[in-house]
Amino acid sequence: MALKDLAYGLYRRRLTRQLTKGPLPRHVGLIMDGNRRWARQMGFDNPSVGHRYGAEHVEDLLGWCAEAGIDHVTVFVASLDNLSSRAAPEVQFLLDIIENVVADHLARPASRWRVQVAGRLDALPDSTAHALKVAVDATRDRKVDGHVTVAVGYDGHQEITDAVRSLLTENGEAGRTLKQVAETLTPDDIAKHLYASDLPDPELVIRTSGEVRASGFLLWQTAHSDYHFCDAYWPAFRHIDFLRALRTYAQRKNAT
Repeated sequence: MALKDLAYGLYRRRLTRQLTKGPLPRHVGLIMDGNRRWARQMGFDNPSVGHRYGAEHVEDLLGWCAEAGIDHVTVFVASLDNLSSRAAPEVQFLLDIIENVVADHLARPASRWRVQVAGRLDALPDSTAHALKVAVDATRDRKVDGHVTVAVGYDGHQEITDAVRSLLTENGEAGRTLKQVAETLTPDDIAKHLYASDLPDPELVIRTSGEVRASGFLLWQTAHSDYHFCDAYWPAFRHIDFLRALRTYAQRKNAT
């Protein structure tokens, strides 16, 4: 085991040195997939336990991002479809984890991150929505550069729909007609009404578990993003897997 750890450490340092040769993303998005499959692979009787390990693993990811100088991270925790289509016990287990692990850990004073939420809080139970709002409020005034956005109750189509609805409402209240709005509408006008409109678009999106699809994640913001698909299930996603994703991103950018 000691020899294996030594080899891992040497390889990690080698990957880190390679990253000095290329650009790094300012904003990384992560689709944390494979929690339940990992739990089954590990022999847990309740595969939903994988959600807890996956949620706790977010802290590792944020540490790796901080070390690499990446200040913006968006993590896809639960989609609207997850909350509506999965069995009630699994959904409740996931909501409890969001309240007791994700929101609580990110709000701790030792955290270097400001918390934002992307999604429909009105689709969540009051206790879950409250826990997330508390995390946002507790970190709002932190004098830090890091922003972590928790995408929960999220759907990319719904976000764009909500943005257009907000834009039309704002213009209607200002006395503008639909024709006037249509004549001057630009993509930037819509972008200003997205859930986390003050953040740069993610340059890199990582998806774990071997699935090769976007699943409605940040559809507007990722129009020009690079994607990296990794076979590892999210709880088993290692630091070197993250560094490989950054290396691939840098290589692509250097080749253009």
